[in-house]
Amino acid sequence: MKTVLTIAGSDCSGGAGVQADLKTMAAHGVFGMSVIVSVVAENTARVIDIQDISPRMIEEQIDAVFEDIQVDAVKVGMLSTPACMEAVAQKLNQYKPAHVVIDPVMYAKNGCPLMQEDAIDTLIRTVVPLATLLTPNIPEAEKIAGMAIRSVEDMQQAARKIAAMGAKAVLVKGGHATGDAQDILFDGTTFHSYTKKRIQTKNTHGTGCTLSSAIASYLALGESLESAVEKAKDYVTHAIEDALDIGKGYGPTNHFFAFHKA
Repeated sequence: MKTVLTIAGSDCSGGAGVQADLKTMAAHGVFGMSVIVSVVAENTARVIDIQDISPRMIEEQIDAVFEDIQVDAVKVGMLSTPACMEAVAQKLNQYKPAHVVIDPVMYAKNGCPLMQEDAIDTLIRTVVPLATLLTPNIPEAEKIAGMAIRSVEDMQQAARKIAAMGAKAVLVKGGHATGDAQDILFDGTTFHSYTKKRIQTKNTHGTGCTLSSAIASYLALGESLESAVEKAKDYVTHAIEDALDIGKGYGPTNHFFAFHKA
């Protein structure tokens, strides 16, 4: 069985973070493992508090996995502080996994910040260059690239700028735009476009976590980058179509839609 490691924050309400990652991996038939970098007290409506795990404990969790188990792909999600980023980057540089999908999580679905404002420079310097694929949404891409994004052409320009920072490939997600949900992949040479009809629902908690975990799972299973992105976008679209009306805010997607309907 192929294996995927998620390095991310924990969402106690189960819709995003490590919990969403592990559900996605299970749905794709890969063995999911986790390194928790932050414990987030959140639900579908708000983030109440965040407690960061010490850099030493983050490093030791990563060591515990890599010294014992072959890791076919890594997904990196929420990294809230510069110290956390440095710890993760050091270990990924040490173990050099074949595939590293990085979702540069900056905000929860309800808009609450999940990354310290002063951590973005560290993200660009230490984390972005490790990415086989970086998957920012439009607000995250704007922050990293230092530009406004108002069109597909802007998405392409931002992807080029981020790739120049060291990421091998960049997927700028169009979920925050209007019209159809169009994502733009820049593989370092060529642009690829992935478009799905936008689903009218508020229940999209954890979609970024789910997409990046699905891409990592497909890469672990041997798919090419372009195929992994296409299949992962199809998966997350179905998960949103069958989203769960749980909680008072932004409900979660249904990671197991293929097994049972909401």
